[in-house]
Amino acid sequence: MKKSYFSLSFAVIGLVLSLPAHATRVSIVALFNGKAMVTINSGSPKMLNEGDKTPEGVRLISADSNRAVLEIDGKRETLELGQGVSTGGVQASSGNASVTLTADAQGHFVVMGAINGKPVRLVVDTGATMIAMSADEAKRLGIRYEQGAKGFASTANGVTPVFKVTLDTVKVGDITLHGVDAMVNPQPLPVILLGNSFLNRVNMNREGNLMVMTKRF
Repeated sequence: MKKSYFSLSFAVIGLVLSLPAHATRVSIVALFNGKAMVTINSGSPKMLNEGDKTPEGVRLISADSNRAVLEIDGKRETLELGQGVSTGGVQASSGNASVTLTADAQGHFVVMGAINGKPVRLVVDTGATMIAMSADEAKRLGIRYEQGAKGFASTANGVTPVFKVTLDTVKVGDITLHGVDAMVNPQPLPVILLGNSFLNRVNMNREGNLMVMTKRF
């Protein structure tokens, strides 16, 4: 039987291109119960209480020590410490859905998204062939990965068996893709990797610590 091999990586590789200047960019600097410190468009940090709304149109809906729920230009986003995102005004000239991500202190692009309608934390990884997750995460998402095609992935710890599955939907910001390939690794993984099965279907433009993804198809 022919064996299928996939690539699994934890390295995040950026593309240095241009970034639209009209986005409202929000990053989380600190989190407290009922409060969040944010930066908007790379400005000075601002402390927001629940219910506060800034002149840029950013409202803090709720916050605790783990995450904040923000309304940015009328759209709700859930962010953890060090994460950033923007949806307001970030559209390609074609009108395709876009989202702006902000790199964390380690230079990684981390974003809250959804797989099959359930919330997940994703790390952009252009070195991964496809979206990759652990078996425990797949079970949490209700994915019957044991029924998927068996293959092998090359990792930092060598070659490991994996299961290939197809996700119904993957959502990041305003971008929703259907029928996205993923691999499930029986070994523990610290995060879900947003690999090339998703990234190859978007355009990625990076400038500094910001990256804009725009849906292609």
